[in-house]
Amino acid sequence: MKIIGFADYYISEWHADNYPSWIKQANDEMGADFEFRYIWAELDKSPKDGISTDEWCEKHGAIKCNSLKELCEKCDHVFVLAPSDPEKHLEYASEVLKYKNNTYIDKTFAPDYATAKQIFDIAKQEGTKFFSSSALRYASELDDLRNCNGVITYGGGSNLDEYVIHQAEMVVKTMGAKAEKVRVEKQGKNQYVCSVAFKDGKSATMLFDPSYGFGICAEKENGQSVSRAINSDFFKSLIADILAFFKTGGTSFDTNETLEVIKIREGVVKAKSSLGEWIEL
Repeated sequence: MKIIGFADYYISEWHADNYPSWIKQANDEMGADFEFRYIWAELDKSPKDGISTDEWCEKHGAIKCNSLKELCEKCDHVFVLAPSDPEKHLEYASEVLKYKNNTYIDKTFAPDYATAKQIFDIAKQEGTKFFSSSALRYASELDDLRNCNGVITYGGGSNLDEYVIHQAEMVVKTMGAKAEKVRVEKQGKNQYVCSVAFKDGKSATMLFDPSYGFGICAEKENGQSVSRAINSDFFKSLIADILAFFKTGGTSFDTNETLEVIKIREGVVKAKSSLGEWIEL
């Protein structure tokens, strides 16, 4: 039996609440031998709902560790969570990656490109395999979209800074090109239009509104245009891919794309302060 643990800033949050049941489901469907068992959280109480680590563990049948070191020593694989606090990932990853076990680091992978590169360098130095991704990469609606001539993505969330990562992931997966610069324009109080220019002359547009579901409009390499709402069960597909990675150490995509995603996300955050201006990446 391979034991999985969660490292989080505070444990009572949406990802930690849902991942245990999805891990069990994926494990059963794959006929694998993984079991979620341990957690460690830096904060004892969630600032979101006030639920303590002990209360969460009782609800989810988990065992609390008193330190990140203890978690790593007891687990074969670790999910580094803190999805809303990517500034914590470098600190957590620096400890977790020492143990040389295949590791998953949740979105948003890092607050900026420089920090993302630091985590990659630590993993290389330690000889530890890891990957990170937004779950939107696993939307089946994107599976036949590669090297597109252009895409328009749309999606929502509570704020652009955190949730644009999903659209950036979709753009990088479907465009297959290197981003060069971004521009952000604002409509009303909460709508944003984010333009991404690529070095090969292609472009993408990311539309953000808090009320949006996710979707994509794409022009394929052959000129065919498609428009699709994202309705597939992408989170469960992500969990299945994580377990496959834990087992084999092989990823289903080039992990350098994660750096590209973070580069775009960082550019968007910067461009919010200079609306209408192109920001070089």
